[in-house]
Amino acid sequence: MWALFKKEINGFFSSLTGYIVIVVFLLANSLFMWVFPSNFNVLDNGYANIEPLFIIAPWIFLFLVPAITMRMFADEKQSGTIELLFTRPISDFQIIFAKYLASVVLVLLAILPTLVFFYSVYQLGSPVGNIDIGGTWGSFIGLFFLAAIYASIGLFSSSLTNNQIIAFIIAVTISFFMFKGFDSINSLGIFSSINTFIINLGINEHYNSMSRGVIDSRDIIYFISVIGLFLLITKTVLQSRKW
Repeated sequence: MWALFKKEINGFFSSLTGYIVIVVFLLANSLFMWVFPSNFNVLDNGYANIEPLFIIAPWIFLFLVPAITMRMFADEKQSGTIELLFTRPISDFQIIFAKYLASVVLVLLAILPTLVFFYSVYQLGSPVGNIDIGGTWGSFIGLFFLAAIYASIGLFSSSLTNNQIIAFIIAVTISFFMFKGFDSINSLGIFSSINTFIINLGINEHYNSMSRGVIDSRDIIYFISVIGLFLLITKTVLQSRKW
């Protein structure tokens, strides 16, 4: 499994995919937070927080993470190496998890440099350090889990087709629905009796909860459960080739 994991990581950085993802993520966030005049500009806001990062980043990841995962199985199918891959002396789930873990590591490598934003705002505070540290760390953890769910959705989407573009579109659609779809359904007002249940099905509610600096076990369980569900469905899709 680790050999496949290292192969995927090497594939990201040997084809420039990894570098492009990291640079695009950091550049887009930097422009919105420090350059473009808007409500997201930290310097224009006049107070020390990096909340704009955690508002912008989920939308950037909505497109970048599917771009990472779209080739995972679609490319294997298109090139005809999928059967060779599954003849390796490891289980189907180990293959899926190795590819998933490689995607998550790349996402983590994209998030880590944004700690520079945190340090910058920390120093800009008056007095120095006048920033909600608990909420910031909670937001970082929530952002990581959000991207990890996107990665599991992207892997599932890639298992459905041999066309990378189709895999990308499917992943973006499902990720968007998981992030905002349940909020939109709840706003219709026709499910008022179960509105709390519907909202809790979506990523946004749990992401916002963690962004307040409260690491609730229910939020952690939600993220892990959704990730596990999509990886399990991916395994089922790939095993259907044997039916």
